[in-house]
Amino acid sequence: MKKIALAGAALAFPFLALAQTVNSVQDLASFVISLINNVAVPFVFAVAFIVFIWGVFRTFILGGSDPKKREEGKALMIWGIVGFALMVSVWGLVRILTGSVILDNGQVLPGQVKNVR
Repeated sequence: MKKIALAGAALAFPFLALAQTVNSVQDLASFVISLINNVAVPFVFAVAFIVFIWGVFRTFILGGSDPKKREEGKALMIWGIVGFALMVSVWGLVRILTGSVILDNGQVLPGQVKNVR
């Protein structure tokens, strides 16, 4: 366990130190958006998937004959699916919003304005 924690800390220190200089607010916004897209979103999807799999495990393996365990497992599976649906819908809304103001990798492209009719 200590080796895993040490390896994780060693990999996280350059990230925590923010060893890259920030020249503008756009660079900072780009960094935050890439952090959310590359770290937070996959982590939340992984948690939702684990909750769904745990619900399947509780329903079909642990609660095969116990109706109470089967109901608990079904509830976990439903909440896992609801979590996936919410994440995908929010992700889609963010893509629509970023596409409507022409954001590319978190930065507004200079000289481009959306045509509003």
